[in-house]
Amino acid sequence: MRATEFVHSYIDAWNHCDAKGVAEHLVTNGTYYDIPTHSQFSKNELVSNLIDFFASGDHHYQLCNEILSNDRTIAFQYKMTSQKDSRRDWLGAEFILLQNDGAFSITDYYDFHQSSRSSSLAFDKVSSSKYAKSGLNLDQIEVYKKKLVSLMEEERVYLDSDITLPKLAAMVDCSVNHLSQTVNSGFQMSFFDFLNSYRIREAKSILVCKDSLPQSILDVSFTVGFNSNSAFYAAFKSATGQTPAQFRRQSIPENR
Repeated sequence: MRATEFVHSYIDAWNHCDAKGVAEHLVTNGTYYDIPTHSQFSKNELVSNLIDFFASGDHHYQLCNEILSNDRTIAFQYKMTSQKDSRRDWLGAEFILLQNDGAFSITDYYDFHQSSRSSSLAFDKVSSSKYAKSGLNLDQIEVYKKKLVSLMEEERVYLDSDITLPKLAAMVDCSVNHLSQTVNSGFQMSFFDFLNSYRIREAKSILVCKDSLPQSILDVSFTVGFNSNSAFYAAFKSATGQTPAQFRRQSIPENR
């Protein structure tokens, strides 16, 4: 399928609130990355989440500028407009990695135009409500935190690209909800931010090592546990303010 046809079909599914139609643009083992919310969804998980999102029907998507593409990738910008409140409008961009006629990964970036303070307050409010009846006390959170740090520091489980919240909860020997609360409350970050903080640290270590210079950026991203190069670039730049290539050049000048 040509890039233009693919994108128009994809946007059309969003505008028709067709959750399955959106997900059908992913190959069977495809992954959707929602960068602002630090979320990652499989094809089936995307359907489940979009059904709830589409329930309001309060949105319309339109393309901005031209669609950029080559044999394996597509990139485009879009604008989402709210039919009820223009203050909820946002601009976004998506990067798609193709596999045959479908997307192996879709990475979505967008800007809510919200202040960091209001976003933080909203997050705190949601977190408090979400865990109000969990029964997890501060002492138990500390126990789970120590187990998590041990798994990350000693066993380096973050290198496993298939690690998930349920898998990690089984390793810690707690429920998924309790592990989520431990990461959110104990480390003040989302699960994916927590996981990626270790992956980015590992990547930085590799990138500054002269022996690793022949290793491509793509190889580094897979080595530290990322499933896609775009997700690696986004997480790395968010953490360091630089792309991996910029970080490597700055850390190992050519004249060294």
